[in-house]
Amino acid sequence: MAFKAAHSFFVILCAASMLTLCSANRGWSYGLNNTYQWPWGHKNESHNSNNTNDHDGPNKIIVGGSDHWRFGFNYSVWAFQNAPFYVNDVLVFKYDAPNDTVFPHSVYQLPNLWSYLRCDLSRAKMIANATQGDGEGFEFVLKRWLPYYFACGEHGGLHCREGRMKFMVLPLLRRWHY
Repeated sequence: MAFKAAHSFFVILCAASMLTLCSANRGWSYGLNNTYQWPWGHKNESHNSNNTNDHDGPNKIIVGGSDHWRFGFNYSVWAFQNAPFYVNDVLVFKYDAPNDTVFPHSVYQLPNLWSYLRCDLSRAKMIANATQGDGEGFEFVLKRWLPYYFACGEHGGLHCREGRMKFMVLPLLRRWHY
């Protein structure tokens, strides 16, 4: 039991450290004229360019922006670039329904960081099947202040592992203006 508690503490500590490092280095640049930035950073752009609302309420965010939910797109980088996310924001997963030329995609919510890192779908919950992302897409509300881990569950986790179809978000509590 002590090993399990220590392991859980270590996983939480690692996750917190990763989030701290990512947050601390977000605006990092090198050089006197600030010409170098992280290769995945957007210079002089809104940090949340997929936000479809311009108010203080919940945002509706299209996962992957104009690339939508597809094989080969790095969603971990996308999530980093489009942070912060807030409690009650809505993630919209858009992907074509499978046909002769389109491979199926789905959306799974993974239970923890370890499952996310390993693309282990054995305890994951399907939240959108292969047809629910068509048209207007599938909407998922970030209801609570906790880490959310998402992945495509197709082909036994191949899309997660090799196709980089996974990301995590930790929604923040929205600041209210008085």
